[in-house]
Amino acid sequence: MEQQHVDVLVIGAGISGISAACHVLRDNPDASLVVLERRTRVGGTWDLFTYPGIRSDSDMPTFGFGFRPWRDARILADGAQIRQYVEDAAADLGLLRRTRFGRRAISADFSHDSGRWTVEVEDEATGTRETYSAGYLVGATGYYDYDEPYRPRFPGEAQFQGTVVHPQHWPEDLDHTGKRVVVIGSGATAITLLPAMADDAAHVTMVQRSPTYVLTLPKVDPLTSVLQKVRAPARLTHRVVRARNIALQRGSYAFCRKYPRLARKALLGLVRAQAGKGVDMRHFSPHYKPWDQRLCVVPGGDLFKVLKSGKASIATDHIDTFTPDGLRLKSGAELKADIVVTATGLNVRLLGGMALTVDGRPVDVTGRVLYKAVLLEGVPNMSLVIGYTNASWTLKADLAGSYTARLLAHMQRHGHAIATPHACDDDRSPYSVMGEALTSGYITRADQVMPRQGTRDPWRLWNNYYRDRALLQDAPIDDSRLHFAAAGATRTRTEQEPTRAA
Repeated sequence: MEQQHVDVLVIGAGISGISAACHVLRDNPDASLVVLERRTRVGGTWDLFTYPGIRSDSDMPTFGFGFRPWRDARILADGAQIRQYVEDAAADLGLLRRTRFGRRAISADFSHDSGRWTVEVEDEATGTRETYSAGYLVGATGYYDYDEPYRPRFPGEAQFQGTVVHPQHWPEDLDHTGKRVVVIGSGATAITLLPAMADDAAHVTMVQRSPTYVLTLPKVDPLTSVLQKVRAPARLTHRVVRARNIALQRGSYAFCRKYPRLARKALLGLVRAQAGKGVDMRHFSPHYKPWDQRLCVVPGGDLFKVLKSGKASIATDHIDTFTPDGLRLKSGAELKADIVVTATGLNVRLLGGMALTVDGRPVDVTGRVLYKAVLLEGVPNMSLVIGYTNASWTLKADLAGSYTARLLAHMQRHGHAIATPHACDDDRSPYSVMGEALTSGYITRADQVMPRQGTRDPWRLWNNYYRDRALLQDAPIDDSRLHFAAAGATRTRTEQEPTRAA
């Protein structure tokens, strides 16, 4: 089997992968780089999900790339727009010709002797195997399991005579026109589906066990509109609006965490103002504090408009059982349904399920910490791109891509073949990098998959853009915890396994 060698191999052609590849090539124009993508197009999540109304739940000036202005004044964008935006960015920098589509990365092994990764890849269209070697590896697959969503089984499902569908595997031919639809869930997907399906369906009911905090955003950003009307340069508009939105995101999150009672009162007050006097606030009053779970955003109050119109409704209850023609709730209420959408969430899977080894030894990711929230402890020459959970994903993805590009340039200048971060036991906590921040279902499930949270810098993941920007863009690359070496150099015990505290 012929082995293809590149300087940098990026796994994933979604937002994270395209961002990383763009940053690397901008700072290292002579580097050979290939992107491996399992799907047939770029876009990642935004190519996978096609359910009605699929859209961002973060504002586009920050969800878009820092290096590519989002030119639309609309705050949120639909899935097709986002996918096209990512593809346009890839095309403009020549990344489409560097991307190998339909490739699933099966395993990756780093050899200290050669200073290279060897990656086994399957061409899923033919089943044939390919081998790539690379000096540096970027894991940019996100953390969703693209094959299997989180799908609990409910009592009595087998007797239901209608259609059951999960948003992750939405059938192209599913027609909900004139149908009675029940959406199970209360997260961003469910809150998107309700108004998106209500106009054509006979009726849509969202069944939730517990409510979620909902925040309405205007459809169009007033500041962007003003700057566009006065013909401000697109890049200036992008910088100004992006900076403002970053500050708003960080400020609102910090306010909610510091003053949860006041934040709750404000959020519920905004819901009352949007939904009207007849709203049953039980459906919008979570039992947890703001930002214990991610807030759900509603563009232009579309959720409240369909609720007030009577086209849609919410039931806060537990499911007792499916029936032949719908659902029965614990309260005894019966919901008739032709289609049931199980918007029950996602499973977490790191590196797309790729097996990771160093010198043939398996790497247990869940026992290790992240250096500056990008490099995996004890694993040479690899960046792991994990976005924010409390702000726009891409803000962190861009910082990770920028840091990776800086690190590669530093290694090239100084003749280093290998860069490995080393921690000790005192640097790792029992929590995962996600488990300490939020309590959402997929976050809780991620505890068994993700690296550990660090106890101190540079191992602690802060989910704070300003702090990360200083650490990843401004701080020097040289650091006593980041060890550089030549290929084939004698390895210490710490280069073979995580360092243990004395």
